Amino acid sequence: MNHLLSRHKESRKLTTLVENRTTYNAEYAELNIFETHKHAEQVSLTFDFPVIASMLTGKKIMHLEGMDPFDFFPGESVVMPKNKEMIIDFPLADKNNPTQCLALGIDSHKIEEIVEKFNHNVAIERENNNWNLNDTSSHLVHNTDINHLVGRLVHTFTDQNKSKDILLDLMIQELIVRLLQTKAKAFILNNPTDTFSDTRIGMVIKFIKNNLTNKDITVELLAEKACMSTSHFHKKFKNTLGISPIDYINSEKIKFSKKLIKQSKNLRISEIAYKSGFNNISYFNRQFKKMEMITPQQFKKSFIKG
Repeated sequence: MNHLLSRHKESRKLTTLVENRTTYNAEYAELNIFETHKHAEQVSLTFDFPVIASMLTGKKIMHLEGMDPFDFFPGESVVMPKNKEMIIDFPLADKNNPTQCLALGIDSHKIEEIVEKFNHNVAIERENNNWNLNDTSSHLVHNTDINHLVGRLVHTFTDQNKSKDILLDLMIQELIVRLLQTKAKAFILNNPTDTFSDTRIGMVIKFIKNNLTNKDITVELLAEKACMSTSHFHKKFKNTLGISPIDYINSEKIKFSKKLIKQSKNLRISEIAYKSGFNNISYFNRQFKKMEMITPQQFKKSFIKG
């Protein structure tokens, strides 16, 4: 992400070492890039419009109403309703390694327009769900597609392209839709018993969660559990959750590995990989970096420092 900020660094003015703010405007949105260059605690921010905040570099500890404090890393986002306060700690920020975050503010009417289209076209089996970004704060772990989209947004906002507003219009619509998909998917995966208790995909999700560290879980095995052909199961799973069976399994294993790193600081990374259900350490490292934007070792060091 650092290379995407090069144009920003050339033009921005550094007036404070804590949450230095640079704003880029578009037709119905604004991009704020915040930079903190020293350790700080209990920094308050409030916006009078809905905000999608994404970490670029470093680490924050976020304190949001109705949620336990949590670590905020690159590749993750927070969706904040307007006029909601966020309290932020910066445990690792310094002159050579600033903590950088973007806050994308979008006009409420634009969000409502896209949400209405999304809810009209997306429905979860046997559920009457209306998804939105304006009710409560949400901590969302982004996928690779969203990370790339955030990078494109930064590049376009800081560019002087004559088609800037048109390009941003398309990208912001895509971002809102992907965030809504992520929110819907999180609901499905966190409530498999309630949502999918009588479906074959629901049974597979519960099987994966109950056998997460099993190194022999294959798509073929899951298809057999679902009483489907392998090709039909793969298509059904991805259409339902927006993610392939293997990517879902790996994301759950990486999530489990992060808990192990936090709880067992003396374990080697190779031991973490094995206990998380990975046979290959290199594959574990690649998957971890792909999903978390940092290596397992970097995550371990940042957690211990924090």
